[in-house]
Order: sequence, then C-alpha cells, then structure tokens
Amino acid sequence: MKKLVNDPRRFVADALAGFGAAHREIVRVNANPVYVVRARAAGDKVGILSGGGSGHEPLHIGFVGAGMLDAAVPGEIFTSPTPDPILAATRAVDTGHGVLYLVKNYTGDVLNFETAAEFATLEGIRVRTVVIDDDVAVQNSEFTAGRRGVAGTVLIEKLVGAAAERGADLDELERLASRLVATTRSMGVAIAAPTTPHSGRRSFELGADEIEFGIGIHGERGRSRSTMAPADELADRVLDAVLEDLPRQRGSRVIALVNGMGATPSAELYVVFRRVAERLDALGVEMARSLVGSYVTSLDMAGFSVTLADVDDDLVELWDAPVRTAALRW
Repeated sequence: MKKLVNDPRRFVADALAGFGAAHREIVRVNANPVYVVRARAAGDKVGILSGGGSGHEPLHIGFVGAGMLDAAVPGEIFTSPTPDPILAATRAVDTGHGVLYLVKNYTGDVLNFETAAEFATLEGIRVRTVVIDDDVAVQNSEFTAGRRGVAGTVLIEKLVGAAAERGADLDELERLASRLVATTRSMGVAIAAPTTPHSGRRSFELGADEIEFGIGIHGERGRSRSTMAPADELADRVLDAVLEDLPRQRGSRVIALVNGMGATPSAELYVVFRRVAERLDALGVEMARSLVGSYVTSLDMAGFSVTLADVDDDLVELWDAPVRTAALRW
C-alpha cells in the first residue's frame, strides 16, 4: 500500500489540521472535542449541523461555510462521531433559534446524533433531526436499518443551508429537509474498491473485468456484480435504478449530480454526465441545475453515483443563493 500517511492512528487528526490550515478564512477546527465550525459565526439564525465518519471528503467538513453548514462533526474513518463532540458543536452554533441535524442513515450516526439531541434538549437547546436515506441500492445494509444516506446529502445540505441563511425558522427547515429527502434518489457503481489507511487492504476484491453495482460509501459491496461495460451502459443502469424508484414525468425538473467516488478522473465523470443529460433530455425531464465532481467519496474507491433531486422555482432560487465553503462556492 502506498498512501500519504504518517501514523495511521493520527490520519484523521493530521488531515483535519491540514484542512483547517488550508481554509482558515472559512473554517475553524476544534481539536478537543473534534468538530469544524465557520470561522465567523453566522449570527441570528438556525444552526445547521451535520457529520459522520471521515473518508468521504469533502463531505461534510468541506461544506461548512456561508450558505451551507454551520458545523460538521467528523468521526474516524468510516466511523460515526460520538455524542460528546456533536453536543459541543451544537452548543457552538446555537444562537437561541435551535439547531437542525442533517444525518445520513447509518445506525451509528443516527444513534449518536439522537443521544446528542437528547443532551442538548436537557440544556434548553431546541434540536430537530432529519435522516437522509436517498440510496435506492438496498432496503437495508450491514450499516443501516433502511436505506443509506449517500450523495444526495450534498444537495440537501446546500438547499437547507440557503433557507436557513434567509431566516427560515426551525419548523420550516425541518419540513423543507423532510420534503427534500422524500424526492431525492441516488445510486452508485464501483470499478475498484477503497483501501483504508488502517488495514492497508481493499474492502472487497474485484476482478480485472468486474464491477460492483449498487455500492455504499463505506466500502460495502453492492447488490450485484457484473462485467465491466462501456460508460454509457453503466450510466444507463444507474440512472434506470434511480428512475425506477422515483419515476420522473415529462416536464419534471431536477438537480442532477454525477458524483465521483474518490479515484475517478473528472473527464470520466463528464463522460457519464453526458449520457445522463442525454437520457433526461430524451425523457423530457428538465435539468434545472447540475453538479459534476467528487463530493461524497469513499477514500480511493473508483466509480460514480447519480443523484436526482426534484426542484421547483423556489428550490432553484435556494440552489443559486451564494455559498462559500471549501468545496462549493458561487
């Protein structure tokens, strides 16, 4: 294994220290307990907080900043953060208007955010939680009860973050996030598995001509294995699975995300996106906005996922609202 690692036990701490140094005008990294907050507090608004295991960068720390998250709590590689740092981050971003947790549906994340919310409530902080479960690949997995939360998280964090910036209250933001969860779907495929710094081994083995279809973001195997195929065929299979789960009619409007899993070049992602756009055009589905890049990764996994989120004029306006984070800005 060749990796840019000092001591594997300090991998996350070293990475966070570097992240904080590189983006000090946007974020501040709190080392003990570990969480990331905006460098400048957002002020009089609901706090938006997310988090989960490391290894999915830039999710979530890369989306802390104006117009998106107020704080993110990273755990160790593919490991949920514990309640203590979540609670500390909650205190740091609460301005008296309450805090909304956006939590991907993994059992550890859900339990630990739930515990932190209970402690925060005892301290008089109003907390609401919305669980994101956009992955259509499996109904349950080794990490979840129910569907996993994957790349759709980025779209939901952006839209909810923009609404919070405009002054929406906690009830409104909870309803918005729940509505987005209900209309956002994702599916992914891997052509190579990730290698964790601690084990130095790939999480599963693929033959030279094999792919894993319907993977998760923790190195979980997919729901089926097949032989490698041209990019258009892979894009069709992934998109078909998304559309089968939540069909879009002619005239539907969506934000489309083609997400890289960590080791896929941008050029290949654009090859996939070309086919997704072609298919949506043929179906009469309007691609109101789009995003292509590696935003929710699984270390050095190679592959991609496709996400569609339904939008209307109001949501497009929220998407276009200014954002300034380490990983997303306009």
